[in-house]
Amino acid sequence: MSAPQFAPTPVLNDVRVYGSPDVAPESWVNNRPTDIEGFQPVGEHLGFQGPDQGYALLLANRLSNRLHLVGGLVTADAIRGCLNIALRRASLYGRAPVIHDLTIAFTMWGFFDANPPADLVTTRTDLFKGVGNVHHYAEGRSIVDMVPEATLRMTPAQVTSAYPANWRTLTGA
Repeated sequence: MSAPQFAPTPVLNDVRVYGSPDVAPESWVNNRPTDIEGFQPVGEHLGFQGPDQGYALLLANRLSNRLHLVGGLVTADAIRGCLNIALRRASLYGRAPVIHDLTIAFTMWGFFDANPPADLVTTRTDLFKGVGNVHHYAEGRSIVDMVPEATLRMTPAQVTSAYPANWRTLTGA
């Protein structure tokens, strides 16, 4: 290990000191063929980017025991459909997902309700059935794209008070 030149050492020891490299490497530039120039593209079915999106899956799995599934839906369908909504909400605020993003998504679709309205169950079943399968990405994106931005900007308390009377307005269905 090298030591600073001013450190006292025995005269007989050969001490190494720090020295800069002879050549400084050139700075890195973003010039790979697949790199995106400018901002992330925006459009239908392209998603919404944000930091640490994998954390939302951990949060969703923690809430899975609170979900009331009816109409033939499985946990994976509910989580995948609502997970994308939560990620979109988090990206609107430019932050990583938090528990409130998932709470809003599950609440607006009635997954926390033991007795959701019958028309909500029918609509939800039609939209969410099979979305848990990775091959149904387009169906999952269509659920996210139908939710109004005004709903995503609401607080969890506002969504809870609006549900179930205004579930159609909340979900955009």
